[in-house]
Amino acid sequence: MATRPQQIELPPKYYLDYFRYLTGFVRRMYGHLLNEAEQEFIRRFDELTEDAQCLYVRFSNRRGTFFRVQKLQYKEIDDLPAAVGELLINGFIERLNPHHEVLGDEVLNTFTKPELLELLPLEPEEVKPLGKAKKENIVRYALHELDFARIVESLTRLETVVKPHFDAEVMMLKYLFFGNRSGDMTEFVIRDLGMVTFERYDEAKLTARFVNRKEVEDKLLISLTNEEFHELRDSVTPPEDVFNWFMNWDETRPELSEIAKPGYAKLVAHVGGFLERQKMPEQAMQVYSLTDRVPARERRARLLFRSGLTEEALALCDEIALNPQNADERYFANDFREKILSAGEKKRSRKATTRFLSDAESVGIPAIYRHHVEAGVMNHFLETGWEASFTENYPWRGLFGLVFWDIIYDANVQAIHHPLQRTPSDFYLPDFYVKREELLKKRLADLKTRDDWKKHIETVFFEKYGITNVLVDWNEELLSLNLQMVALLEPAQLGLIMLEISRNLRENTRGFPDLLIWNEQGAYEFVEVKSPTDHLGAQQLHWLEFFQLIGVRSRVLRVIWTA
Repeated sequence: MATRPQQIELPPKYYLDYFRYLTGFVRRMYGHLLNEAEQEFIRRFDELTEDAQCLYVRFSNRRGTFFRVQKLQYKEIDDLPAAVGELLINGFIERLNPHHEVLGDEVLNTFTKPELLELLPLEPEEVKPLGKAKKENIVRYALHELDFARIVESLTRLETVVKPHFDAEVMMLKYLFFGNRSGDMTEFVIRDLGMVTFERYDEAKLTARFVNRKEVEDKLLISLTNEEFHELRDSVTPPEDVFNWFMNWDETRPELSEIAKPGYAKLVAHVGGFLERQKMPEQAMQVYSLTDRVPARERRARLLFRSGLTEEALALCDEIALNPQNADERYFANDFREKILSAGEKKRSRKATTRFLSDAESVGIPAIYRHHVEAGVMNHFLETGWEASFTENYPWRGLFGLVFWDIIYDANVQAIHHPLQRTPSDFYLPDFYVKREELLKKRLADLKTRDDWKKHIETVFFEKYGITNVLVDWNEELLSLNLQMVALLEPAQLGLIMLEISRNLRENTRGFPDLLIWNEQGAYEFVEVKSPTDHLGAQQLHWLEFFQLIGVRSRVLRVIWTA
């Protein structure tokens, strides 16, 4: 009988251990980048008693700005009232007071609707109609109709409400450690509970993500601005105000460091796309003009053409064609140029993807597979004596991750900056290939035969099984499918595909054909399946043409529904 896995229990003050580790790590790696306030925070935190440290870290790890002391329940803190008092005396928290009026919404949302109706300084005639209102309307009424000082007095008459200080300092420490705003302290928890296994690094080889303070502040600025944009986008803010806000911000932002420019380009794309969806093409054009990175040039070309600026649109297509940044741009430049030149003609131009798809063979598949088209085509091949597997992207991503595992996570390349890192910091940048070109090509040169590929893949699969790798989806099918691909393709073909992936990991880890079919005689094909309403994407065409170029058998198969 299989034994149940032993349940892991974290020590009572695990979160304090994590926070101490984080601050020590940041002080060691980035001490020279910390400003005076951040250094002072660490010094003063270290001077607190352990209970006070625990309570402050609990505050810093929780959502929300205000906390009700009477609601706090932490068994591991021996004397909670004393810890609260210590944090108050040392300036780590402050009591709710009238100066918090600008945060009034957050203050009131700390309480439930029944509590607000009981605690707010309301007249009897106000309580009854508000009792039927939603909480958000009660909050709005209180902030507009009641004196905030009286609200504070009423809410704190029976309990203490506090607000932590040093939010900016704690945010910066976490940002320096994780290198982004999405990483948080739960990463330590899921590691130690065994939910995720991270690659192990020699911490002596870890390198700083940021060279100077400006890099940190620039990259953080983009992250915070992106968060603000999403808040505005999801609120009732008029799109004209969103546009004005962004352009005003852009005019006053500093000249950005290289490390912040990819994030800035994404922000521009998000804002431009929002304005397009709001039917504001002129404003969208102004935003897209702030960068030349994907997809800004394509969107500008389309908007120019719609605005009647044909020559400008053609010139931009020519510019894109000379230096396309990905498959989408490469095919778009020629296709859109032809579309512009054929505008007004009876015979419309067709995109390269459309031409490729229309020339493809077709196959009749029962309509019961209408919502599972790939399964229908796979069953068709199985019935005609072929073996078949779903492939699409995951086996190719997995193969890349297994073949180059040690190169991806090589701390000597100076792209690994903390022990909980899931991918190198340059993973989706051109630097990934540039820094590792020699290592990648040497690995492929060492894999001369199918047997070399097989042994290497199996070794890495079993040695690294379960360790997180953004490219490797751990399951039994991955290894068998990778070995099947190795058995069917020539080592040189596999190597060329791996190198092509490495040149643009963001784009070239997608777009692979849906199925792999093969038989006992060694015949095989990669098959891209298209239903009658489906279209061929630029990245899919990229891989189909690349496979043709290197002699890997592949095709598109159009589905026709049968009764």
